[in-house]
Amino acid sequence: MTGIIWFVQIVHYPLFASTGKDAFMPYVQAHRHLTSLVVAAPMVIEIVTALMLVFLAKKDESFLCWIAFILVLAIWGCTAFGSIPCHEKLCTNGFDDGVHKLLLSSNWVRTILWSIRAGLLSYMLYRAMRHI
Repeated sequence: MTGIIWFVQIVHYPLFASTGKDAFMPYVQAHRHLTSLVVAAPMVIEIVTALMLVFLAKKDESFLCWIAFILVLAIWGCTAFGSIPCHEKLCTNGFDDGVHKLLLSSNWVRTILWSIRAGLLSYMLYRAMRHI
């Protein structure tokens, strides 16, 4: 998910402004549908596995697992209350520069949270591999 969100933030969302008025609606509607196909299952798997880690973690690892889980909850919150409403407005009303800028800026929060989570999980994996 970290790789996907960086691609979306740096490449995909900025291109919304370049589609042109006539092509925007079909483009953004296709984007919403196709992106959902790509990210829905991994996001569900991510939250399920994050919760599993919380309950299966050894005592000395539980704090990091809770942080990783809270990061997923924050990402889902940003998605539900930031990204999805912006997409709905763009899909319903067409391109709006203000909504587009809000989407870009609010998506930085998800990008940063997923990046922090990736770093945290990498650290947790490193610690686990040292004990094998």
